[in-house]
Amino acid sequence: MNFSVKNTNLDKNKNNTMFIAQGDKKENEFWKYLLGSLLVFIASIVGQVPILVAMLYEVFVNKKALPSTEKDLYSMFDSNLFLFLMLVSFLFALFGLYFVVKKFHNQSFKDIITSRKKIDWKRFFVAFSVWAIISISLILISYFSGDAEIELQFNLVPFLILSVIAVLLIPIQTSTEELIFRGYLMQGFYNLSRNKWFPLVMTSVIFGGMHWFNPEVAEMGPIIMVYYIGTGLFLGILTLMDEGTELALGFHAANNLVSALLITSDYSVLRTNAIFKDLSKPEVGYEIFMPIIFYIALLFLFTKLYKWTNWKDKLIGNTSAQSQEPTN
Repeated sequence: MNFSVKNTNLDKNKNNTMFIAQGDKKENEFWKYLLGSLLVFIASIVGQVPILVAMLYEVFVNKKALPSTEKDLYSMFDSNLFLFLMLVSFLFALFGLYFVVKKFHNQSFKDIITSRKKIDWKRFFVAFSVWAIISISLILISYFSGDAEIELQFNLVPFLILSVIAVLLIPIQTSTEELIFRGYLMQGFYNLSRNKWFPLVMTSVIFGGMHWFNPEVAEMGPIIMVYYIGTGLFLGILTLMDEGTELALGFHAANNLVSALLITSDYSVLRTNAIFKDLSKPEVGYEIFMPIIFYIALLFLFTKLYKWTNWKDKLIGNTSAQSQEPTN
Protein backbone atom coordinates (compact mmCIF):
# COMPACT_ATOMS: atom_id res chain seq x y z
CA MET A 1 0.00 0.00 0.00
CA ASN A 2 1.57 3.28 -1.12
CA PHE A 3 0.24 6.09 1.07
CA SER A 4 1.69 9.42 -0.04
CA VAL A 5 2.45 11.88 2.74
CA LYS A 6 1.97 15.57 2.18
CA ASN A 7 0.64 18.78 3.65
CA THR A 8 -2.49 20.50 2.43
CA ASN A 9 -2.01 22.42 -0.81
CA LEU A 10 -4.90 24.76 -1.56
CA ASP A 11 -4.20 24.96 -5.28
CA LYS A 12 -3.12 21.46 -6.25
CA ASN A 13 -4.89 19.25 -3.73
CA LYS A 14 -8.21 18.98 -5.61
CA ASN A 15 -10.28 16.32 -7.30
CA ASN A 16 -13.57 16.69 -9.16
CA THR A 17 -15.58 13.83 -7.60
CA MET A 18 -17.15 14.02 -4.18
CA PHE A 19 -15.76 11.43 -1.79
CA ILE A 20 -18.92 9.38 -1.33
CA ALA A 21 -19.27 8.92 -5.12
CA GLN A 22 -15.73 7.70 -5.82
CA GLY A 23 -16.93 4.10 -5.99
CA ASP A 24 -19.74 5.03 -8.35
CA LYS A 25 -18.92 2.85 -11.33
CA LYS A 26 -21.33 0.89 -13.48
CA GLU A 27 -19.68 -2.41 -12.57
CA ASN A 28 -19.80 -1.68 -8.82
CA GLU A 29 -23.26 -3.04 -8.11
CA PHE A 30 -24.29 -3.30 -4.47
CA TRP A 31 -23.97 -7.11 -4.35
CA LYS A 32 -20.24 -6.60 -4.85
CA TYR A 33 -20.11 -4.61 -1.61
CA LEU A 34 -21.98 -7.35 0.22
CA LEU A 35 -19.59 -10.00 -1.10
CA GLY A 36 -16.60 -7.74 -0.49
CA SER A 37 -17.68 -7.21 3.12
CA LEU A 38 -17.94 -10.98 3.53
CA LEU A 39 -14.41 -11.41 2.19
CA VAL A 40 -13.09 -8.80 4.64
CA PHE A 41 -14.92 -10.59 7.47
CA ILE A 42 -13.35 -13.91 6.44
CA ALA A 43 -9.92 -12.25 6.44
CA SER A 44 -10.52 -11.02 9.99
CA ILE A 45 -11.55 -14.55 11.05
CA VAL A 46 -8.28 -15.89 9.63
CA GLY A 47 -6.57 -13.20 11.71
CA GLN A 48 -8.14 -14.72 14.84
CA VAL A 49 -6.31 -18.02 14.32
CA PRO A 50 -3.36 -16.88 16.52
CA ILE A 51 -5.61 -16.22 19.51
CA LEU A 52 -7.36 -19.57 18.95
CA VAL A 53 -4.00 -21.37 18.88
CA ALA A 54 -2.93 -19.54 22.04
CA MET A 55 -6.17 -20.49 23.77
CA LEU A 56 -5.79 -24.16 22.84
CA TYR A 57 -2.19 -24.07 24.09
CA GLU A 58 -3.36 -22.74 27.46
CA VAL A 59 -6.10 -25.36 27.69
CA PHE A 60 -4.16 -28.48 26.61
CA VAL A 61 -0.62 -27.61 27.69
CA ASN A 62 -1.05 -25.38 30.72
CA LYS A 63 -4.26 -27.20 31.75
CA LYS A 64 -6.39 -24.08 32.06
CA ALA A 65 -10.16 -24.37 31.92
CA LEU A 66 -11.81 -23.81 28.55
CA PRO A 67 -13.27 -20.27 28.70
CA SER A 68 -17.07 -20.18 28.73
CA THR A 69 -17.45 -16.40 28.81
CA GLU A 70 -15.65 -13.42 27.35
CA LYS A 71 -14.42 -12.54 30.83
CA ASP A 72 -12.85 -16.01 31.15
CA LEU A 73 -11.06 -15.47 27.84
CA TYR A 74 -9.64 -12.13 29.02
CA SER A 75 -8.34 -13.66 32.25
CA MET A 76 -6.66 -16.54 30.42
CA PHE A 77 -3.85 -14.33 29.08
CA ASP A 78 -1.57 -11.56 30.20
CA SER A 79 -3.32 -8.33 29.19
CA ASN A 80 -0.53 -7.23 26.85
CA LEU A 81 -0.50 -10.58 25.08
CA PHE A 82 -4.28 -10.61 24.75
CA LEU A 83 -4.29 -7.07 23.33
CA PHE A 84 -1.68 -8.06 20.76
CA LEU A 85 -3.57 -11.19 19.72
CA MET A 86 -6.86 -9.30 19.52
CA LEU A 87 -5.43 -6.52 17.34
CA VAL A 88 -3.68 -8.86 14.89
CA SER A 89 -7.01 -9.74 13.27
CA PHE A 90 -7.42 -6.12 12.16
CA LEU A 91 -4.17 -6.34 10.22
CA PHE A 92 -5.60 -9.29 8.30
CA ALA A 93 -8.88 -7.40 7.78
CA LEU A 94 -6.98 -4.39 6.42
CA PHE A 95 -5.16 -6.51 3.87
CA GLY A 96 -8.47 -8.16 3.00
CA LEU A 97 -10.03 -4.73 2.43
CA TYR A 98 -7.08 -3.67 0.28
CA PHE A 99 -7.47 -6.79 -1.86
CA VAL A 100 -11.23 -6.28 -2.24
CA VAL A 101 -10.92 -2.63 -3.27
CA LYS A 102 -8.01 -3.18 -5.66
CA LYS A 103 -8.94 -6.51 -7.26
CA PHE A 104 -12.69 -6.81 -6.80
CA HIS A 105 -13.70 -3.20 -7.43
CA ASN A 106 -10.73 -2.15 -9.56
CA GLN A 107 -10.30 1.02 -7.53
CA SER A 108 -7.37 2.85 -6.05
CA PHE A 109 -7.22 2.19 -2.30
CA LYS A 110 -6.90 5.95 -1.84
CA ASP A 111 -10.46 6.28 -3.16
CA ILE A 112 -11.90 4.95 0.11
CA ILE A 113 -9.61 7.24 2.13
CA THR A 114 -9.98 10.67 0.56
CA SER A 115 -11.18 12.62 -2.45
CA ARG A 116 -7.96 14.61 -2.45
CA LYS A 117 -5.15 13.70 -4.80
CA LYS A 118 -3.04 12.70 -1.82
CA ILE A 119 -3.87 11.85 1.78
CA ASP A 120 -3.86 15.00 3.91
CA TRP A 121 -1.92 13.84 6.95
CA LYS A 122 -2.09 17.34 8.44
CA ARG A 123 -5.84 16.87 8.87
CA PHE A 124 -5.24 13.49 10.53
CA PHE A 125 -2.85 14.96 13.09
CA VAL A 126 -5.06 17.98 13.78
CA ALA A 127 -8.00 15.73 14.72
CA PHE A 128 -5.71 13.35 16.60
CA SER A 129 -4.11 16.14 18.63
CA VAL A 130 -7.33 17.94 19.47
CA TRP A 131 -9.14 14.84 20.73
CA ALA A 132 -6.07 13.46 22.53
CA ILE A 133 -5.61 16.74 24.41
CA ILE A 134 -9.29 16.86 25.39
CA SER A 135 -9.38 13.21 26.49
CA ILE A 136 -6.14 13.36 28.48
CA SER A 137 -7.17 16.61 30.14
CA LEU A 138 -10.51 15.20 31.29
CA ILE A 139 -8.86 12.13 32.82
CA LEU A 140 -6.13 14.13 34.58
CA ILE A 141 -8.61 16.68 35.92
CA SER A 142 -10.73 13.87 37.30
CA TYR A 143 -7.74 12.20 38.96
CA PHE A 144 -6.10 15.30 40.46
CA SER A 145 -9.43 16.63 41.70
CA GLY A 146 -9.38 13.77 44.18
CA ASP A 147 -11.72 11.35 42.45
CA ALA A 148 -11.44 8.24 44.63
CA GLU A 149 -12.80 6.08 41.82
CA ILE A 150 -9.65 6.55 39.72
CA GLU A 151 -6.42 5.04 41.00
CA LEU A 152 -2.84 5.15 39.79
CA GLN A 153 -1.61 1.70 38.72
CA PHE A 154 1.51 2.64 36.74
CA ASN A 155 3.96 -0.25 36.26
CA LEU A 156 6.89 0.72 34.01
CA VAL A 157 7.81 -2.49 32.18
CA PRO A 158 4.26 -3.70 31.38
CA PHE A 159 3.37 -0.13 30.36
CA LEU A 160 6.34 0.11 27.97
CA ILE A 161 5.34 -3.19 26.35
CA LEU A 162 1.76 -1.93 26.12
CA SER A 163 2.96 1.30 24.52
CA VAL A 164 4.79 -0.54 21.74
CA ILE A 165 1.79 -2.77 21.00
CA ALA A 166 -0.68 0.11 21.15
CA VAL A 167 1.28 2.56 19.02
CA LEU A 168 1.94 -0.05 16.34
CA LEU A 169 -1.41 -1.82 16.19
CA ILE A 170 -4.20 0.40 17.51
CA PRO A 171 -3.92 2.84 14.57
CA ILE A 172 -4.27 -0.19 12.30
CA GLN A 173 -7.38 -1.27 14.20
CA THR A 174 -9.01 2.16 14.12
CA SER A 175 -8.02 2.80 10.49
CA THR A 176 -9.46 -0.55 9.43
CA GLU A 177 -12.79 0.26 11.08
CA GLU A 178 -12.91 3.75 9.60
CA LEU A 179 -12.01 2.64 6.07
CA ILE A 180 -14.62 -0.12 6.19
CA PHE A 181 -17.47 2.01 7.55
CA ARG A 182 -16.76 5.62 6.53
CA GLY A 183 -15.01 4.60 3.30
CA TYR A 184 -15.98 1.30 1.70
CA LEU A 185 -19.53 0.87 3.04
CA MET A 186 -20.35 4.57 2.86
CA GLN A 187 -19.62 4.49 -0.87
CA GLY A 188 -21.41 1.18 -1.29
CA PHE A 189 -24.63 2.42 0.32
CA TYR A 190 -24.42 5.56 -1.80
CA ASN A 191 -24.32 3.42 -4.94
CA LEU A 192 -27.44 1.65 -3.69
CA SER A 193 -29.48 4.66 -2.52
CA ARG A 194 -28.20 7.53 -4.67
CA ASN A 195 -28.42 9.85 -1.66
CA LYS A 196 -26.25 10.71 1.32
CA TRP A 197 -28.47 10.40 4.37
CA PHE A 198 -29.01 6.67 3.90
CA PRO A 199 -25.26 5.80 3.84
CA LEU A 200 -24.74 8.08 6.86
CA VAL A 201 -27.49 6.43 8.89
CA MET A 202 -26.75 2.85 7.83
CA THR A 203 -23.01 2.98 8.48
CA SER A 204 -23.63 4.60 11.88
CA VAL A 205 -26.16 1.96 12.94
CA ILE A 206 -24.00 -0.93 11.71
CA PHE A 207 -20.91 0.59 13.35
CA GLY A 208 -22.80 0.84 16.63
CA GLY A 209 -24.17 -2.67 16.22
CA MET A 210 -20.65 -4.07 15.82
CA HIS A 211 -20.03 -3.00 19.43
CA TRP A 212 -23.07 -4.88 20.76
CA PHE A 213 -20.89 -7.68 22.15
CA ASN A 214 -18.49 -5.33 23.94
CA PRO A 215 -18.41 -5.97 27.72
CA GLU A 216 -19.55 -2.38 28.32
CA VAL A 217 -22.93 -3.25 26.80
CA ALA A 218 -23.36 -6.23 29.12
CA GLU A 219 -22.50 -4.07 32.14
CA MET A 220 -24.46 -0.91 31.29
CA GLY A 221 -27.26 -2.23 29.11
CA PRO A 222 -28.44 -1.39 25.58
CA ILE A 223 -28.65 2.35 26.34
CA ILE A 224 -24.88 2.54 25.85
CA MET A 225 -25.56 1.96 22.15
CA VAL A 226 -26.57 5.63 22.03
CA TYR A 227 -22.88 6.42 22.50
CA TYR A 228 -21.64 3.96 19.88
CA ILE A 229 -24.21 4.89 17.22
CA GLY A 230 -23.79 8.57 18.05
CA THR A 231 -20.04 8.27 17.60
CA GLY A 232 -20.54 6.55 14.25
CA LEU A 233 -22.88 9.38 13.20
CA PHE A 234 -20.31 11.99 14.25
CA LEU A 235 -17.53 10.27 12.30
CA GLY A 236 -19.81 9.96 9.27
CA ILE A 237 -20.58 13.68 9.39
CA LEU A 238 -16.87 14.46 9.56
CA THR A 239 -16.27 12.32 6.49
CA LEU A 240 -19.10 13.75 4.39
CA MET A 241 -18.44 17.38 5.29
CA ASP A 242 -14.68 17.11 4.78
CA GLU A 243 -14.81 14.94 1.63
CA GLY A 244 -12.45 12.37 3.13
CA THR A 245 -11.76 10.20 6.16
CA GLU A 246 -8.61 11.95 7.46
CA LEU A 247 -10.36 13.71 10.36
CA ALA A 248 -12.28 10.56 11.33
CA LEU A 249 -9.08 8.50 11.18
CA GLY A 250 -7.27 10.93 13.48
CA PHE A 251 -10.12 11.17 15.99
CA HIS A 252 -10.62 7.40 16.21
CA ALA A 253 -6.90 6.70 16.63
CA ALA A 254 -6.60 9.25 19.43
CA ASN A 255 -9.72 7.94 21.18
CA ASN A 256 -8.53 4.33 21.32
CA LEU A 257 -4.88 5.10 22.05
CA VAL A 258 -5.75 7.28 25.03
CA SER A 259 -8.19 4.63 26.26
CA ALA A 260 -5.53 1.93 26.02
CA LEU A 261 -2.60 3.86 27.48
CA LEU A 262 -4.12 6.18 30.05
CA ILE A 263 -7.14 4.54 31.69
CA THR A 264 -8.70 1.08 31.89
CA SER A 265 -11.34 -0.75 33.90
CA ASP A 266 -12.45 -4.29 34.62
CA TYR A 267 -15.42 -3.94 32.28
CA SER A 268 -13.66 -2.21 29.38
CA VAL A 269 -13.08 -3.92 26.04
CA LEU A 270 -9.49 -2.60 26.31
CA ARG A 271 -8.28 -4.04 29.63
CA THR A 272 -4.69 -2.92 29.65
CA ASN A 273 -1.71 -2.01 31.81
CA ALA A 274 -2.75 1.63 31.55
CA ILE A 275 -1.51 4.38 33.86
CA PHE A 276 -4.85 4.73 35.64
CA LYS A 277 -7.69 2.39 36.52
CA ASP A 278 -11.34 3.35 36.78
CA LEU A 279 -12.83 1.66 39.86
CA SER A 280 -16.32 3.08 39.48
CA LYS A 281 -19.33 0.83 39.20
CA PRO A 282 -20.55 0.74 35.60
CA GLU A 283 -23.85 2.55 35.37
CA VAL A 284 -25.66 4.77 32.91
CA GLY A 285 -26.27 8.40 33.81
CA TYR A 286 -26.21 11.79 32.17
CA GLU A 287 -22.53 11.17 31.34
CA ILE A 288 -23.56 9.02 28.39
CA PHE A 289 -24.69 12.19 26.62
CA MET A 290 -21.55 14.22 27.45
CA PRO A 291 -19.64 13.08 24.33
CA ILE A 292 -22.40 14.60 22.18
CA ILE A 293 -21.50 18.04 23.56
CA PHE A 294 -17.86 17.53 22.63
CA TYR A 295 -18.82 16.22 19.19
CA ILE A 296 -20.87 19.35 18.52
CA ALA A 297 -17.97 21.51 19.69
CA LEU A 298 -15.57 19.65 17.41
CA LEU A 299 -17.91 20.04 14.43
CA PHE A 300 -18.04 23.76 15.13
CA LEU A 301 -14.23 23.91 15.38
CA PHE A 302 -13.66 22.00 12.14
CA THR A 303 -16.33 24.05 10.38
CA LYS A 304 -14.42 27.22 11.21
CA LEU A 305 -11.02 25.67 10.51
CA TYR A 306 -11.90 24.13 7.13
CA LYS A 307 -14.68 26.55 6.12
CA TRP A 308 -17.37 23.91 5.64
CA THR A 309 -20.52 25.06 3.92
CA ASN A 310 -23.58 23.55 2.22
CA TRP A 311 -24.39 21.19 5.10
CA LYS A 312 -27.82 20.18 3.83
CA ASP A 313 -26.58 18.97 0.46
CA LYS A 314 -23.51 17.25 1.85
CA LEU A 315 -25.41 15.31 4.51
CA ILE A 316 -28.85 14.62 3.07
CA GLY A 317 -28.62 15.62 -0.58
CA ASN A 318 -29.96 13.33 -3.30
CA THR A 319 -26.99 14.22 -5.45
CA SER A 320 -25.71 11.93 -8.16
CA ALA A 321 -22.00 11.78 -8.93
CA GLN A 322 -21.27 15.34 -9.94
CA SER A 323 -18.33 17.67 -10.11
CA GLN A 324 -17.55 18.85 -6.59
CA GLU A 325 -14.29 20.03 -5.10
CA PRO A 326 -13.13 18.62 -1.77
CA THR A 327 -12.84 20.86 1.23
CA ASN A 328 -9.52 22.72 1.34
